[in-house]
Amino acid sequence: MVERFERQHATMHAPARTTAEIDAGLRSFMLRIYNYMTGGVLLTGIMAMLTYRVSALQDLLYNIVMTPNGPAIAGMTGLGWIVTFAPLGFVLVMSFGINKLSARAAQGLFWAFSALMGLSLSSIFFTYTGVSIARTFFVTAATFGALSLYGYTTKRDLTAMGKFLFMGLIGLLIAMVVNIFMGSSMMDFVISAAGVLIFAGLTAYDTQRLKNLYFQIGGQGELASKMAIMGALNLYLDFINLFMFLLRFMGAARD
Repeated sequence: MVERFERQHATMHAPARTTAEIDAGLRSFMLRIYNYMTGGVLLTGIMAMLTYRVSALQDLLYNIVMTPNGPAIAGMTGLGWIVTFAPLGFVLVMSFGINKLSARAAQGLFWAFSALMGLSLSSIFFTYTGVSIARTFFVTAATFGALSLYGYTTKRDLTAMGKFLFMGLIGLLIAMVVNIFMGSSMMDFVISAAGVLIFAGLTAYDTQRLKNLYFQIGGQGELASKMAIMGALNLYLDFINLFMFLLRFMGAARD
């Protein structure tokens, strides 16, 4: 998503600065990205928990039935389906409309997207135990942090790896659609393993790409503000997808 915007502004360069100024600016730019991304993840978690805890919100999204082990989802309401697919619309608007959006508008869309993702992901609390969700979250956070640090510090060019991972992502999406009809447990295992590897690699790749992007556009002004938000969106998606695929391995089903 960021590449498209980057290419359109490839001729823009930051004014000549000292090495110390560049390093300080880079840290500030990346910190802004991580702050947005962390805030988005926290907002998603809060909205997911709130939806699970508040029966009125549950009823808006799900058809709930009571079982001996507590509430369970028997299906989704019309609004629930809208909420499920709405985040994709937000991603498309931000990706293809970022040139026309102000930084404030892009930020508002990012927070709205994060909140909607929370509503959508609330279903995991009906499927997995809270302890296993929390455990998977902390494992994801540690893994994401290590991989992002690698992407930030490595001298190795990860561009080729990023292209390979993108092709793998397309294959993963196709396999997931096919498995909806096949219902193969073996394919589900392979998809989950591939998903973990792909988004682990994308975390390192996206971090390095955002770092390199700073050297092209600098860290100040409206353009940098919008790129920080788009960078946060990329890393947010890496984190959430890594978490969801890890949850398929580490999540303990509710009894």
